[in-house]
Amino acid sequence: MSLHWFATSRGSAPPVGLHSTAGCADTCGVFSKAVLDHFQNPRNAGELDPATASVEVSNPVCGDILKLSVKVEQGPVTQAHFLCRGCTTAIACASRLTELLSGNSMHQLREISVDDLSQSLGGLPAETIHGAHLAIDAARAIAKKLQR
Repeated sequence: MSLHWFATSRGSAPPVGLHSTAGCADTCGVFSKAVLDHFQNPRNAGELDPATASVEVSNPVCGDILKLSVKVEQGPVTQAHFLCRGCTTAIACASRLTELLSGNSMHQLREISVDDLSQSLGGLPAETIHGAHLAIDAARAIAKKLQR
C-alpha cells in the first residue's frame, strides 16, 4: 500500500498536507492545541531519501497506518520523516514523534513512552491514545531494525 496522503476519516483521502475539517465540531474540542497544530501543520511529513531505515506499522483495529523513516549518521538520528493514513491523533503523534527522534541515540529511541508522547502533545483523550501507541510501535520497530 502506498502512503502518500493523510486522512482525517476512513473515506477518500486528500493529498498530503490537505485536511478536511468536516466533523471537526464533534472532535476539535477534545484535542489540545498542540494536537491540532501537529495535525494541521505536520512536521517532517513525506518520504526521506535516502533513509538509513524505514518501517511501516498499522493498527488492525482502527486501520491507521504509519510509515516512519530515519537517517542516522554516526550515532544519533539526524532526520525523521513520516507518512500516515489515519485519524487526527495518529497524524499528530507521528508528526511530534519525528521531532522527538531527531538528535537522539538508539538508546533514547527505546526510552520514549506512550505517556511521554501523549504528554508532549498536552495529553490525549483515552479514546484516541491509540495514535500514540502506533507512533511508539514505529519508534520501537526502527530501533530494533537499526540495532541489527
